[in-house]
Amino acid sequence: MISTIFQQGWPCGAFLIPYILFLIIAGMPLFYMELALGQYNREGAATVWKICPLFKGVGYAVILIALYVGFYYNVIIAWSLYYLFASFTMEALPWTRCGNPWNSPNCTNPKLINASAFASGITYSKYKITPAAEFYERRVLHLHESPGIHNVGLPRWQLTLCLLVVVVVLFFSLWKGVKTSGKVVWITATLPYVVLSVLLIHGLTLPGAYDGIRAYLDIDFERLKEPTVWIDAATQIFYSLGAGFGVLIAFASYNKFDNNCYRDALMTSTINCVTSFISGFAIFSILGYMAHEYNVRIKDVATEGAGLVFILYPEAIATLKGSTFWAVVFFIMLLTLGIDSSMGGMEAVITGLADDFHILKRHRKLFTFGVSFGTFLLALFCITNGGIYVLTLLDTFAAGTSILFAVLMEAIGVSWFYGVDRFSEDIQQMMGFKPGLYWRLCWKFVSPAFLLFVVIVSIINSKPLTYDEYVFPPWANYVGWGVASSSMILVPAYALYKLLKARGTFKQRLAYCITPKNEHNLVAQGNVRQFKLQHWLSI
Repeated sequence: MISTIFQQGWPCGAFLIPYILFLIIAGMPLFYMELALGQYNREGAATVWKICPLFKGVGYAVILIALYVGFYYNVIIAWSLYYLFASFTMEALPWTRCGNPWNSPNCTNPKLINASAFASGITYSKYKITPAAEFYERRVLHLHESPGIHNVGLPRWQLTLCLLVVVVVLFFSLWKGVKTSGKVVWITATLPYVVLSVLLIHGLTLPGAYDGIRAYLDIDFERLKEPTVWIDAATQIFYSLGAGFGVLIAFASYNKFDNNCYRDALMTSTINCVTSFISGFAIFSILGYMAHEYNVRIKDVATEGAGLVFILYPEAIATLKGSTFWAVVFFIMLLTLGIDSSMGGMEAVITGLADDFHILKRHRKLFTFGVSFGTFLLALFCITNGGIYVLTLLDTFAAGTSILFAVLMEAIGVSWFYGVDRFSEDIQQMMGFKPGLYWRLCWKFVSPAFLLFVVIVSIINSKPLTYDEYVFPPWANYVGWGVASSSMILVPAYALYKLLKARGTFKQRLAYCITPKNEHNLVAQGNVRQFKLQHWLSI
């Protein structure tokens, strides 16, 4: 959540309002929908659409999106591993001083930078000549050796080894399915809470921490008039909850049939978002401390995404007593968080395709190896000298508008074509009670309307791609939209394929494509539920 807050430089309180609103009207309802969908049908993201074969392309779309995310997400974990190795030192942390082989002649100790240097509008976070910034961009990324995305160079061998370690860990965590991944999650899901608590408690004791927290909770209502803040809040909801990536459907398919997925949906989504909110206190206490140390404004210290995690936070940790210990703890937390998230995405791909193609299920270990090795090979583009440009392109386009579109199609397919009333009856079979009116209204009207609005606005408000001061060439933006379209096009493409493959008149073909497979005998009798007005009006 924090990285998205700073993507456009908005005050955090203004971000929290749409974030909480979208959690209530879209995040929780769709989280509940995916859990129930996977648990009742016992299938992955693609084969679950036996309830409405016309929409099976939605399943393939979310699987492809999860695969795209895996290409670059593992690279971020590899960076964390690199930093973890670099933290094991008896001397000062390597990003605390200039004079190293990777530093430029302009490298400057941050305490020697005069606050007047920021008068021209350049914030501290964009001041890329500090030891921490140069360690990240010149030592880890070697960004200075690439002129742009048109010439990224070769993979860095140090990051290649780190990436290989990450992929090997993921493979052995997933190769036997939930039997192994379930055990690994006990560590990867619980350890970050311990570390976060320690960092939060320590952060609150630092000078300037409460100034940072005030900035975190400050609300600028004028920012709520800007549509992009609503778009980013919506996108972040699905990232944080995992809805739309096929992950929830895949894991829920392993649940017991009578498991209370309603309770799971409420508890998990609430805990997830409360954790994101609390983590904001841990981060902003550190940002407030840094602003106090360097005598600058908090908004000058704040930055987006990787700059926050790999430049500012390590720099802040380096100023603490026992900095080596805090650095090791912090990067272990990042590793466990990253591996936990990456396991979910890869499991969505593996389960989704293995349930659809039984030959893959029979050779799951080999298939898991193929997916792991494939993501490793493609991720090599992201660990070249200009790999950050490739990663930025994928991060922007692979799961932005496309994931919102996929979830929109999923909501329409389940709520309108399969039917909210029938879906509610499925839930009653599992748990003994039907969903309340609130959930049914969200599934059928509120969530689809919200998603449609966000998809349209995100396309209208799209801007040329940039990374700091670097502006991507026009062809890179075309490639990015090609990546986004490659998943979205699967929805209409598969629907057309299914209609052409079916037999009979167009009306008969349509009937077979929108009727659950177990009711195709009714279609032959001319009894098509979806051709009756009552089906579309029922809630």
